[in-house]
Amino acid sequence: MAVYEYDVVVIGSGPAGEGAAMNSAKKGLRVAVVESHDKVGGGCTHKGTIPSKALRHSVKQIIEFNTNPMFRDIGEPRWFSFPKVLKRAEKVITNQVMMRTGFYARNRIDVYFGTARFDDANTIRVSHSSRNEDVLKAKNVIIATGSRPYSPDDVNFNHPRIYNSDTILELEHTPRTLIVYGAGVIGCEYASIFGGLGVKIDLIDNRDRLLSFLDDEISDALSYHLRNHGCTIRHNEEYESIEGDDHGVLLTLKSGKKIRADAFLWCNGRTGNTDNMGLEKIGLVPNGRGQLEVDDHYRTPVEGIYAAGDVVGWPSLASAALDQGRAASTDMLKAEDFHFVAEVPTGIYTIPEISSVGKTEMELTAAKVPYEVGQAFFKDIARAQIYGEPVGMLKILFHRETLQILGIHCFGDRASEIIHIGQAIMNQEGEANTIKYFVNTTFNYPTMAEAFRIAAIAGLNRIANI
Repeated sequence: MAVYEYDVVVIGSGPAGEGAAMNSAKKGLRVAVVESHDKVGGGCTHKGTIPSKALRHSVKQIIEFNTNPMFRDIGEPRWFSFPKVLKRAEKVITNQVMMRTGFYARNRIDVYFGTARFDDANTIRVSHSSRNEDVLKAKNVIIATGSRPYSPDDVNFNHPRIYNSDTILELEHTPRTLIVYGAGVIGCEYASIFGGLGVKIDLIDNRDRLLSFLDDEISDALSYHLRNHGCTIRHNEEYESIEGDDHGVLLTLKSGKKIRADAFLWCNGRTGNTDNMGLEKIGLVPNGRGQLEVDDHYRTPVEGIYAAGDVVGWPSLASAALDQGRAASTDMLKAEDFHFVAEVPTGIYTIPEISSVGKTEMELTAAKVPYEVGQAFFKDIARAQIYGEPVGMLKILFHRETLQILGIHCFGDRASEIIHIGQAIMNQEGEANTIKYFVNTTFNYPTMAEAFRIAAIAGLNRIANI
């Protein structure tokens, strides 16, 4: 058994682990990373963000080919199987793994592939399938083990037609009908992906509207476009039983409804990867969803032990996880540039995309903030017409008196890119973060970015007309 000394051990090589490891190594610390899989990248690269977004892009290209009249000169609309589309995602995953493996090598970070278990707060035992254990000792440990789909005991995930958001990437056929249980971000994304392949979807939501944290208008637009692609949305429903057989899956709802489909996809909640880590030996107790409690510096109740990313819960986004990992490392180093990750833009990769930052109209109304709305519809923007992507809109919420930008919401092609222009202006100080910035700034033409100028002018005109 070999024993190795480090300044910090990072458990997990997803975005949070990578951010923590790289930041620590850049500051001169000796760093080790423990990864339970045989390749770096974590769930984000292999099971979550990267494969699902690569899938979405391929499906979007298929939709464009099958609906654009110009392509009819080439041939008739084509049908593509899910496994064939998945091959595109596999290429992206391979490229991501190669790139991230290079990061660790260039920064002289030792990577151990195996399962990590605490002996005490400063000692981690790494078990391997093909050789003896390694023991890693360090003053500080950062837990960045991510999360996995929540799996209730009364659902048989071993059945060949019942999947979760990880195992769906192993699907070897294209179902004609699919039940997606859970209408959160992941459920809505997969509903739009399979809907784009022509699969008939039943989307089961246990709430009364989709993604209730979104602006009402954006949520309504998503509902409309999912239905427009053959998705039936069933609100305020919960399952009574889920039974698989040789021909498909029968879902029985507590309301008495019965729905049969070729396959079933579970997208209802996630669980932190904290089991079998020996946390009881160091006094760490995860909550009922396997998540660890941290303070506003990502410190757990155990001195020297940090946690970041999905394993701490909100916001459970790859973008935030990377920053959280860096922030945890920064606090550990006692550096002055620490910041708590609080203002996180939402990026939802449905078809079309959704992105937002700041307050919604509902929140501002409840807080009795005097606000006004400026909107730009993509159908009126030259670049969107050129792209052939007329669906969507940009909405800017701003204070009626100070003109300060309070929230920005976008629905449509490239929404997750467009939103960052507004986010940058919102984070300025003084008059620089008012809606006048967009009016007084010259944007390239034609671009999607000019939607900010159009929305700003529309919003100011609403005030001028009162």
